[in-house]
Amino acid sequence: MKVLVIGSGAREHALAWKLSQSPRVQMIYVAPGNGGTAADPNLRNVPISDPEALADFAAAEKMVLTVVGPEAPLAAGIVDLFKSRGLRIFGPTKAAAQLESSKAFAKEFMQRHGIPTALYASFTDAAAAHAHVTKHGAPIVVKADGLAAGKGVVVALTADEAHAAIDGMLSVPGGRVVIEEFMDGEEASFIVACDGQHVVPLATSQDHKRIFDGDQGPNTGGMGAYSPAPVVTPNVHAKVMQEIVLPTIAGMAKEGMPFTGFLYAGLMIDAQGQPRTVEFNARLGDPEAEVILMRMKSDLFDLLMHGAEGTLDKAEVQYDRRVALGIVMAAAGYPGTPRNGDPITNLPAAREDLMVFHAGTKAADGHVLSAGGRVLCVTALADSVRQAQQRALDAVRQVRFEGAQWRNDIGHRAIRH
Repeated sequence: MKVLVIGSGAREHALAWKLSQSPRVQMIYVAPGNGGTAADPNLRNVPISDPEALADFAAAEKMVLTVVGPEAPLAAGIVDLFKSRGLRIFGPTKAAAQLESSKAFAKEFMQRHGIPTALYASFTDAAAAHAHVTKHGAPIVVKADGLAAGKGVVVALTADEAHAAIDGMLSVPGGRVVIEEFMDGEEASFIVACDGQHVVPLATSQDHKRIFDGDQGPNTGGMGAYSPAPVVTPNVHAKVMQEIVLPTIAGMAKEGMPFTGFLYAGLMIDAQGQPRTVEFNARLGDPEAEVILMRMKSDLFDLLMHGAEGTLDKAEVQYDRRVALGIVMAAAGYPGTPRNGDPITNLPAAREDLMVFHAGTKAADGHVLSAGGRVLCVTALADSVRQAQQRALDAVRQVRFEGAQWRNDIGHRAIRH
């Protein structure tokens, strides 16, 4: 059987790597892929990104399943296109992907269905947005309404920061901002596979959004993650399923937009263990995917086929008891304007307890070059968070490319727990 994975990041490398372990899969195609997927003999890169051309390719090559990694093609309706042509695909429709593609839609949906989240207001008018900040003060959270690759959120600790964020986000024609109350607590990522009706929760995880150690500096797409997340206790897990995930799936079905694919609920868990929803994503998180899939012992292909066929109630997922921890190596200049085109050397060989998932890389004349803001995600398995952190850091320090930056404290919250 042949499978197509759409995307070019570390999440897609991890998906393709895990799918290739299924005895039922003969070849994985990755479109367009990266330097890491190019180097794997079990994977084949396909230089296609146009949705119609991808559907043509999937039909011609008789793909048994297509899996969509990133949010942009989902928001553009690639699932609708494939389904209209009778092609099996795992991911949400354009309408269902609004849970991620529009912050305003997601907040209104949560309000309609009584899903716990922060109080909010949305604005297209800058003066009204500024007046709201002046009235409520800081800390306060300002979010761009559309897709922003994980970087369209400003947690403003002062009113001046909030006003600057509003000006920046509303300078785009047709811009809209969502302004939320600041929620105190600890964040975690809760991701489930959905078939429109049934849900299979994946392993819990926690990512680190800030660029610098100690959770300092601007937000990024994610500088590292680990799984499981100790803050998601069995009690918190039950609350998230009952109060957030299941009402979301039921609400989407009721509104005529059944959600199929990976649903990611970003959580804020307060000191009393009460979870609230920070945001929804309509796909696997990145770098969460790398640590979750590193721990997954079950056949991912079977899980996704059940998801695409509407039979997830028959699926089971098992995980390695060990901790997985991934450290992102980013390019110089990230998260602003990243440097690209630098040769990457000294990449460690894949092991049972260590994988280097490529994010922003490309293959050129037998070399691997940096080609994005987040370049690699070095992911390790070990018996404890501290050991996994050390194993990943040892590998990170071995890799060489000009201006590489990473955090040395990924997992610090779990170590504190």
